[in-house]
Amino acid sequence: MTGYFQDIPAIAYQGPGAETDFAFRHYDPDEMVLGKRLEDHLRFAVAWWHSLAWPGTDPFGGPTFQRPWFGDSMDHARMKADAAFEMFRILGQPFFCFHDVDVRPEGSDFAENTRNLMAMVDYIGEKMAAGGPKLLWGTANLFTHRRWMAGAATNPAPDVFAFAAATVKTCLDATHRLGGANYVLWGGREGYETLLNTDLAQEAQQAGRFLSMVVDYKHRIGFDGAILVEPKPQEPSKHQYDYDVATVFGFLQRFGLEGEVRLNIEQGHAILAGHSFEHEIALAASLGVFGSVDMNRNDYQSGWDTDQFPDSVPEVAKAYYEILRAGGFTTGGTNFDAKLRRQSLDAEDLILAHVGAMDVCARGLKAAAALIEDGSLEAARAARYAGWDAPEAQAMLKGDLAAIAGRVEAEGINPEPRSGRQERLENLWNRFV
Repeated sequence: MTGYFQDIPAIAYQGPGAETDFAFRHYDPDEMVLGKRLEDHLRFAVAWWHSLAWPGTDPFGGPTFQRPWFGDSMDHARMKADAAFEMFRILGQPFFCFHDVDVRPEGSDFAENTRNLMAMVDYIGEKMAAGGPKLLWGTANLFTHRRWMAGAATNPAPDVFAFAAATVKTCLDATHRLGGANYVLWGGREGYETLLNTDLAQEAQQAGRFLSMVVDYKHRIGFDGAILVEPKPQEPSKHQYDYDVATVFGFLQRFGLEGEVRLNIEQGHAILAGHSFEHEIALAASLGVFGSVDMNRNDYQSGWDTDQFPDSVPEVAKAYYEILRAGGFTTGGTNFDAKLRRQSLDAEDLILAHVGAMDVCARGLKAAAALIEDGSLEAARAARYAGWDAPEAQAMLKGDLAAIAGRVEAEGINPEPRSGRQERLENLWNRFV
C-alpha cells in the first residue's frame, strides 16, 4: 500500500440522488440492459500511462504532477503498481491497459528492458491473482524514446526495425502471460515529416511485413486475444500511415490481414482525421474489423489530441449506439485513454475524473439501448432502403448497364426524390438522449 489514495472510499452506485462526489449516479455494474449487465456492456479499462505515468507536461511546460512512484528504478515501478491496484480497488473497473514503459524502468539495452518487464509482469500477475482487474490489452511504446524519432516498423534503419520487432515480441509475451484479451499496435511515429527524405513504398512494405510477423507470432504462442491496430492521422508526425479506419482497412487488405486484425478506435483520433467517433465505429463495424475503443475527447478549440475525459452524454451515446448495432464488444472494451488537466493535482482528481467518465458512458449506453429497444430509428432506416428488397432491384445488382437502361426506357421510370427526414430523426434521437 502506498497510501497515496488514503481516505478515498471505494466507489459504489448510489443513484442520481447521491449526496457525495465519491459515488456512481448512473453506473450500476449489475443493472441489466438489453439482457446483459451494464459492466459487461461497457467493459471499462483504466489506462496505466495517463493515469499513473504521465507527469503533467505539455508542449510548452514541464511536469506539474509529483507522484511518489515517479523514478527510474524497479522500486519505483513496484510502487507505481501498488498505487495502480489501490486505484483499481477504489474504482472497481474490470480491466486495465498498459504499455511496456508504463510498468518498467528503461534499461541500458534490450535485454535489461526485457528483464525489467518480465519482473513487473510477475509482480502485476500476483496482484491480479489476488483479485485485481483483468488486462484488456497490452502494447509497446515505440514512440517516446529517441531511437523511434523516425518511426519503428517504418524506420529507415534496419537495426531500429529489429529493436522494434524484438520489443513487440516481448510485449506480446507479457500480454499473453497476463491473460490479455487483446494486443494493440499504434503508430505513434509511423509516418513522415517530409517527402524529401521518405520512400513511401519502402516504408509501406516494412509496415506490412512487421504486422504480418506479429500475427504469425500470435498464432505461434497460442495467444487467443485479438490483434488491434489503432488509427491515428497526425501528431506527432506530419502524416501518419494509419490515418483513419478506411486507410487502415485498405492497408490490411493490401497485405491480406483483414481477417486477422481488428481496430481500436479513439475518439480524439477520429476528430483529428476529420470524422466523428461514431462514423469510424460504424465504418469499422460495416467492414467487419471493429474491436475496441479508447474513450476520450478533444478540446474543439484546439487542433491537438488533448485526451480529455468524456463529459458529453449525447456524444458518447452516438458511439455506443453504433457499438450496440454492431453486436457490442467481444474482446474489446471502453478504455479511458484520457488524462487529467495539468492543474488537477490531487489524488481525488484522478479518481473523480474516472467516476464522472464512467457515469457519462453509462448514461450514453443506456440512452442508446433505449433507442434500440424502441426500434423507431431502425424501422425508419429499413423503410428508406426497402425498395431494394424487390426482385427487380436485386436483379439490377446482378445485371449490366445495358439491361438496366432497357428497363428504365421500357417501364418509363422517372423517379422523384424522397425526403431523408433528417430533422424528424434528430428529434427522435433527442427524445432519448
